[in-house]
Amino acid sequence: MTIIRDHESTNPPNDPEHLYKSPPPAFGHDMLPLFDFDEGYVNLNHGSYGSLPRPVKAVCEKLTTEIERNPDKFHWFAQNERTTRVRERLASMLGAHVGECVMITNTSHGLATVLRNFAWGEGDVIVGATTTYGSVSQTLKYLKDTHPQITLSTFNIQLPTTHAQIVESFEEHIKNLSSGLWRLQSRNPRIIAVIDAITSTPGARMPWKEMVRVCAKYRALSVVDAAHALGQEPDINLGEAKPDFWVSNCHKWLFAKRGCAVLYVPRQNHHLLKSPIPTPFTYRSPQDNEYNGPSSFVDMFESTSTIDYVPYLSVDEALNFRAWLGGEALIHQYCHTMALRGGRALAQHLGTEVMDPDGSLTWNMVNVALPIPGAIWYTQEVRAFISRTLLLEWNVSAGCYKHNGRWWTRCSAQIWTEVSDFLRVGNALKDMCKRIVDAHERGDVGFCSGDPEVEVLDV
Repeated sequence: MTIIRDHESTNPPNDPEHLYKSPPPAFGHDMLPLFDFDEGYVNLNHGSYGSLPRPVKAVCEKLTTEIERNPDKFHWFAQNERTTRVRERLASMLGAHVGECVMITNTSHGLATVLRNFAWGEGDVIVGATTTYGSVSQTLKYLKDTHPQITLSTFNIQLPTTHAQIVESFEEHIKNLSSGLWRLQSRNPRIIAVIDAITSTPGARMPWKEMVRVCAKYRALSVVDAAHALGQEPDINLGEAKPDFWVSNCHKWLFAKRGCAVLYVPRQNHHLLKSPIPTPFTYRSPQDNEYNGPSSFVDMFESTSTIDYVPYLSVDEALNFRAWLGGEALIHQYCHTMALRGGRALAQHLGTEVMDPDGSLTWNMVNVALPIPGAIWYTQEVRAFISRTLLLEWNVSAGCYKHNGRWWTRCSAQIWTEVSDFLRVGNALKDMCKRIVDAHERGDVGFCSGDPEVEVLDV
């Protein structure tokens, strides 16, 4: 399929109205013309920021033009109706009720909103994990800093391991915390557990549904960080899984415009969210003269501030685009299979191994060991060197990080990916790893074991 850029035709096939009349291209490199990637760029780091398809981008540009022609008209007569349609489609996809789903800017925003709404009391416990995403982990520390009466507990996950072992250890962790709280029952302390649906580094699928059931068993509240789930994980079905809170980005794997996410809160927990961040004019306070009860969950999130609503509305076209490609099952089958095939090929190319030979931790992100000794630390200098080498010298991208004493790369498979992309990135990684090892052996500043390590960012 030939995709013509907008300035080359007054009737561009990138316009969905015309494009969708033809069958989609085959998965693999034939999909590349549907995206605006630089010439020759190999993107195996889609999981970090997402990638906007050109047909979705075209609709976003039309929406922007429509809004700017009359912002007031859009705000009063179009915004809520169109956002509701997006929420309806997402709710259907997630197995949830539309009144339980609202739009927010990103997963970190959603998690901060949930966690900062709790009225923290003496003896309350927040549970994070060693694999909790960096900014979320820092949010938990902030809550402890500002509410010293609570306890911050860390659940240890070291990969590779099995889902069965994770669930068994998690239950033991929650059970021990719950037993310890019996001494404080007069104060009614709570356990709030932040659970990853798919961890960021490593990019590994978690048994989050089983972990949610463990929380319910011990009357702990489950807050699921599903940043990577929507568009990557099949058969989510929130109505059946029953998390207490669940939030996922739409711009990472669903092909919506960044930043855009959906927050799910079942009806029985709506009362726990007193206000979005920031607090909107629709918030009802007991101090109001005509107070007649709290605002509804959906009403409060309808308009929290003046923002660009195009990312939210882009979900509608992103779902149309995915339907044109063949639907969720077909997309998942290709990307999942490519992650497994590409991971094995990359591991063989590097002379290492994948984190999970049986594929039990892999959806569409695969983790492959890098030939860098564990004695070399992840410093500011090493991080900057990795970015310069991959992006500026080799024109490729893949996430690199340390976990459980080893160096790894996380590679995201998408509809445009082929095994040859893993091999080209492999050449870049070989070069990068050799130069890091050489710098370490020379004793270069920032490449030695005594230099301070840093958190993995933006992976």
